[in-house]
Amino acid sequence: MDLRSARRKPAKVSEIQQAQHFEQLPNVGPATADDLRRLGLRAPLDLLGRDPLALYRQLEVLTGGRQDPCVLDVFIALTRFAAGDPPHPWFHYSAERKALYGDARHDPLEAS
Repeated sequence: MDLRSARRKPAKVSEIQQAQHFEQLPNVGPATADDLRRLGLRAPLDLLGRDPLALYRQLEVLTGGRQDPCVLDVFIALTRFAAGDPPHPWFHYSAERKALYGDARHDPLEAS
């Protein structure tokens, strides 16, 4: 991931309301925008109230494979930004993701 895109910050948080395309959001490049559309989201405001872990698991089902846990970090960053938090680079949420979900590659609901 290009760190320049992670550092891209909108002028103000209310920009989520004005954004027409996912690529206008911090931490979103073409691949993430494609994933969000694959998940059925059509506009940045569709991120409001979404559960980042549910998005992550749904993406795994749609792609038929495991996703890198950093994708969950990005989903956390995006859903928090949509909720009004200031923009942070995706890796800001890595420690929180590890504390909340452990190794996101393992679904705790699956039988061992």
